[in-house]
Amino acid sequence: METPIARTSRWRRLLPRKRGRWAAGLAALVVLAGAGTWTATADDGGPAVHRQDRMMRVDGVSIDTSYFTTGGTRRRPAVLIGHGFGGSKNDVRAQAEQLAGAGYAVLTWSARGFGKSGGEIALNAPDREVKDVSRLIDWLADRPEVELDAEGDPRVGVTGASYGGAVSLLAAGYDKRVDAIAPQITYWNLADALFPDGVFKKLWAGIFVTTGGGCQKFEKQLCDMYERVAVSGKPDAAARALLTERSPSAVADRIKVPALIVQGQSDSLFPLGQADAMAEAISGNGAPVAVDWIAGGHDGGDLETDRVRQRIGGWFDRYLKGDKGADTGPGFRVTRTGGIDSTDGAALTRGASSDTYPGLSSGGETIGLGRRTQTFHNPAGANPPAISAVPGVGGGLSQLSSLGVGLSIDFPGQYARFDSAPLDTSLRVTGSPTARVVVEAERGDAVLFGKVYDVSPDGKQQVLPSQLVAPFRIPQSQQGKGVQLTLPAIDHQFDAGHRLRLVLSATDLGYASPAEPTTYTVTAAGPLTVPTAPALKTAAATLPWWTWGLPAAAVVIAALLLLTARRRTATPAPDPVLAGVPLQITGLSKKYARSADRYAVKDLSFRVEKGQVLGLLGPNGAGKTTTLRMLMGLITPDDGEIRVFGQAVRPGAPVLSRVGSFVEGAGFLPHLSGRANLDLYWQATGRPAEDAHIEEALEIAGLGDALARAVRTYSQGMRQRLAIAQAMLGMPDLLILDEPTNGLDPPQIREMRDVMIRYAAGGRTVIVSSHLLSEVEQSCTHLVVMDRGRLVQAGPVAEITGSGDMLLVTSAQDVAEPLVGKVAALPGIGSVVRTDDGRGLLVRLDGATPSELIAELVRLDMPLTGVGPHRRLEDAFLTLISGGSA
Repeated sequence: METPIARTSRWRRLLPRKRGRWAAGLAALVVLAGAGTWTATADDGGPAVHRQDRMMRVDGVSIDTSYFTTGGTRRRPAVLIGHGFGGSKNDVRAQAEQLAGAGYAVLTWSARGFGKSGGEIALNAPDREVKDVSRLIDWLADRPEVELDAEGDPRVGVTGASYGGAVSLLAAGYDKRVDAIAPQITYWNLADALFPDGVFKKLWAGIFVTTGGGCQKFEKQLCDMYERVAVSGKPDAAARALLTERSPSAVADRIKVPALIVQGQSDSLFPLGQADAMAEAISGNGAPVAVDWIAGGHDGGDLETDRVRQRIGGWFDRYLKGDKGADTGPGFRVTRTGGIDSTDGAALTRGASSDTYPGLSSGGETIGLGRRTQTFHNPAGANPPAISAVPGVGGGLSQLSSLGVGLSIDFPGQYARFDSAPLDTSLRVTGSPTARVVVEAERGDAVLFGKVYDVSPDGKQQVLPSQLVAPFRIPQSQQGKGVQLTLPAIDHQFDAGHRLRLVLSATDLGYASPAEPTTYTVTAAGPLTVPTAPALKTAAATLPWWTWGLPAAAVVIAALLLLTARRRTATPAPDPVLAGVPLQITGLSKKYARSADRYAVKDLSFRVEKGQVLGLLGPNGAGKTTTLRMLMGLITPDDGEIRVFGQAVRPGAPVLSRVGSFVEGAGFLPHLSGRANLDLYWQATGRPAEDAHIEEALEIAGLGDALARAVRTYSQGMRQRLAIAQAMLGMPDLLILDEPTNGLDPPQIREMRDVMIRYAAGGRTVIVSSHLLSEVEQSCTHLVVMDRGRLVQAGPVAEITGSGDMLLVTSAQDVAEPLVGKVAALPGIGSVVRTDDGRGLLVRLDGATPSELIAELVRLDMPLTGVGPHRRLEDAFLTLISGGSA
């Protein structure tokens, strides 16, 4: 019986290549349905882009297409753009219009089974979806405006993300007319992606089928394969063979065109190892290859859309247009900070790069691990499972950090852990750590899940980089011997004083584990080897002098005059007893001229110690901003005293050089870049350039590539981040932030929380005023609550809020009454009440821990979107200010 690959080879040999009679060939192979529909769009003064919608029929199946050009008959290269799984051609319209405006003829289509196209989903089968791409190339070859390399051979590139990225690789392997490709966040071998090391990735496989519209939408043999593996929980040889023959790896030796490979760091579906395999194979064929690790991926995060599209455009300019001056970017680039600008999609990131791709094992360093033998158990039914990434709800569950448990949960007795000694210096890991262990199972195969945690010096916090875990199936023949485990590829900074923790768990929520209970014994047989990719360099933004020289003069002169005026104010003698105290306020009062009977601040006293993140809370008019302005020396108090490291604060006081602030916004020169504005600000202080620590401030703030752009192009959120980076210049011992999260979207707010915590962790102090009580509760160690200018309460967050035992659980859908009863019947649960909107539960814990509750909710198939303390700080705050408005 002829296999799909054999059939494909046969029809590819029959294709007319570089010879005549194309009109006759197209008439036999492709039927055009109607004349199509034309529309035109303009792009910021560029040429109008015309779109022609057309339904094509390929082998009796309707394929919905859109064709984008700027009109005219001038010959130009063509680009095909594939869409992601579950999507349609409409998802890539913006990129198509952008490339068309840049001088390409662009064709998009909805793959079989998606959008308005007919047919069954065959997962990029060579004789179906891949053959469709060749027929689309046939159609492009007959267009008068498309550049030809030979008759019937258009100059063409293919790009796409995920499902569309895979078809770009497959098209290059099956059709020699493809000249360049740019696959994004995709797979090299689908069997390896869904059955890594012989372990079934059940959650992602289920989402795959559901997103496709259900098993009935797939080709029958695919549906049968999925149901067979889902029931058994273990992939068989036939399942692996079926997915492998539809994967780009099946034609690895035939992909010989320039390839820009874009892969996501936050991606438990198609991790970085998939990109590594495709890069090795394609470069081994002699083709130019560049690799780009973006911040986001299938698990969410920043996909860096604008930057990636620009890089793809440069790649095609070089290899399709033949523009040797086109910027194709470095051989390897990795994004090292994240964030999404909600206005224009610009990546608030910072990249590191090298001329060549280092792979996943470059520059290995060894980290010693304890070698003791540990025993743990796989529970019956593999429940409750450990939790790492949770496809589909990872963004909501990441909020569990408010409970101190994070998204990653390992249950006692179900894992072994091996810790390193505290690091003497910081360590950047770029690639796949490896470890050698000896494993024994009581019976059958050992199925383990490996991950490397970043553990804080006090051991109370552990972070799982990108929430990634690697499964391992160790058959009996390999047990009792040393086996090498390759852990997930990451790019992560481990700070000095932190430990690396290797965890091997018996279960994981995303995977199928053996249902039979058993016992595992594991011994670390060697150190943890971590790759460091030493050739990577972080590029610094530079600007020609004339872009900032002239405006700088005015800024510098004005700032120097202001500083000179301030220095004329005398300050009281320092208090040596308070030399190590970042801030002490005593009896502070301020009354404005127009408010003779009302104090803005009255008899305010509190103290802040090193390493604290202090939240300043109060309703509108409480005096928070006035207090911060006095602290910064911007206004003079009527009474009382402010001491910073024992020095009295007055306008122009020298001790203010140890204070960084962001109060009531910052002014920037709009025509200059963010980096130039920061340089000018520091020059205006009159302090040496080497004292700015600008790179360190930028690393903490995570501004990234946006620094090179003019500030006038920034959104409010980007300006906010630039202002906070400005406040951090010089690495001040005391950092004051007034409403730092204004204009930031939720991911940026979460990142800003991490910025404050990291900053204080180095022994510095942060004071933050914010109306976002949930953020204050998660980021602050201490609180000062004000009302009507007076101190209401001050102290540690836990003292003010109380320990609290009420949790708010939110769901993606209405919570049914039977589910409420099941949760209420769980051990350690005091009471359960459904929220007013029906999409949440108020759960009072009575002995159960948050981790145990989360695991039970997952087991009950509740579609979680969040779990957190129920208005703990808000309740305390409203009580303290007697119902005042925040």
